[in-house]
Amino acid sequence: MSAETTRTGEDSYEGGLRKVARVVLLDPEDRILLLHGHEPDDPADDWWFTPGGGLEGAETREDAALRELAEETGITDVELGPVLWRRMCSFPFAGRRWDQDEWYYLARTTQTATAAQRLTELERRSVAGARWWTCQELTRAHETVYPTRLAELLRTLLDEGPPASPVTLDTEIV
Repeated sequence: MSAETTRTGEDSYEGGLRKVARVVLLDPEDRILLLHGHEPDDPADDWWFTPGGGLEGAETREDAALRELAEETGITDVELGPVLWRRMCSFPFAGRRWDQDEWYYLARTTQTATAAQRLTELERRSVAGARWWTCQELTRAHETVYPTRLAELLRTLLDEGPPASPVTLDTEIV
């Protein structure tokens, strides 16, 4: 199966536990990159989230994290670090329920320009752009951000460094 077929296939996700790799991408100023998403048919129903997505075929979570980051942001000059957090979540999106087992990887980059490279059809209809956030901006934000405690988690990461082992976050069901 070609990568393009797989990317298109992601749009037809119909259930089961989806393995996901996400990236907590920090620039040299410790800003975090978040994507701005929304329901495909309702741009007013919006939120911010970390880059990442589902594993394809037999790829590792590390490979998926780097691939998704490149596809969604165009950023390839990345130093991938440890898994920071793990989270189980369930949410409605695009007319169906998504159940995910997410691993959040720390990554650093000096490349701050973003340009989506290979979005799926669903991503083209539901991702409005990207923005670098300072921890202070994230703490003050009134927008919806996932995971919901991201500002607090980022502050702890910046103050204390990565945890010795991945922290399991509370399950989020929306």
